[in-house]
Amino acid sequence: MTKSALSVEPYLIQDNTRLNELVDHLLEQTVIGVDTESNSLYAYQERVCLIQFSTPQEDVVIDPLAALDLSRLAEVFRNPQIRKVFHAAEYDLICLQRDFGFEFQNLFDTMIAARILGRQQVGLGALLEREFGVHLDKRFQRANWGQRPIPPDLLSYAQEDTHYLIPLAQRLEVELKQKGLATLAQEDFQRLVTYNGKIKDKTGRNDCWQIEGAYDLPSEKTPVLQELCELRDQIARRLDRPLFKVISDQKLIEIALSSPTDLTQLKRLDCLSKHQLERHGEAIIQAVRRGLRRPPLYPPCNYRPSDHYLARLEALRNWRKTTAQQLGVPSDVILPREVMLRLVDLAPRTKAELQQAMWDVPYRFEHFGEQILSLLHP
Repeated sequence: MTKSALSVEPYLIQDNTRLNELVDHLLEQTVIGVDTESNSLYAYQERVCLIQFSTPQEDVVIDPLAALDLSRLAEVFRNPQIRKVFHAAEYDLICLQRDFGFEFQNLFDTMIAARILGRQQVGLGALLEREFGVHLDKRFQRANWGQRPIPPDLLSYAQEDTHYLIPLAQRLEVELKQKGLATLAQEDFQRLVTYNGKIKDKTGRNDCWQIEGAYDLPSEKTPVLQELCELRDQIARRLDRPLFKVISDQKLIEIALSSPTDLTQLKRLDCLSKHQLERHGEAIIQAVRRGLRRPPLYPPCNYRPSDHYLARLEALRNWRKTTAQQLGVPSDVILPREVMLRLVDLAPRTKAELQQAMWDVPYRFEHFGEQILSLLHP
């Protein structure tokens, strides 16, 4: 029978005494489920608003906005004796490292495990429905997790995201071992830890070249777009709102292309709401005028790779795609994209050089090294 709700309420922690008691309890565990909720849809700079933990006995939700001292959680996350089970951990790790400086050891990612096993649907809802007949209520996926007090429905939603992670990981691990893929999965879990926090944050948010369509603008219009991007960033920062909730990228492109120099022309574009015109119309006109006085901007020059580089890249891409199809897995399970590009760039000639270049993917080196070497130097 499909389940839609949990019968036990999560334990909400908003004071340091209870938090310290929780940390003591977590340090006694061998496996815990972990998830986070952030307010990326509601703030200029997102923050972690909830941290959820599940043990085999209980579900706990921590409120990081309650002026807590979270430093002792570092003991839990870096403890190699405690397995931390996440689903799609990459984003959670980035946020936890960015906001609190946490480092991690001993992870299990149920989404990565499902991808390695060739599952066609790897979302948490799909996995739980298949394994346990559990139906997750996803009404609150776009909720404002920064609101306080936290509505009971949101707490229950947050609880569900970790409640089943431990038994799910146990089932997936059994299947990984049966298929001889546990070592490959562990390799990718370790890569998550190794590269944690090294993925770019929201830098360059006022760079016009980050906007889709910027490269298609006439060169004399690009400084207008740049001025509009800088204006939007200033407004978003002041209002503490995401950029897209101030003015969308597409609207910035439309304004830059037409370059209206007065409010009448801006209104004729009919791309802004009445509220946007009233609040930002005059500032937009001033930004357009500044942009029209600036010299043209040109996109960053991209170095064209050599023909040999492109040939190596094409060979590895084709091999990776074909091998993935044969094994029924996504192509990056065979060889992660960043590793593929590293090999194409370094072009190792010997097995020893290849092993050094594939230092973080020893399973792939052992199983695919000979093929890769022959493709790099046919």
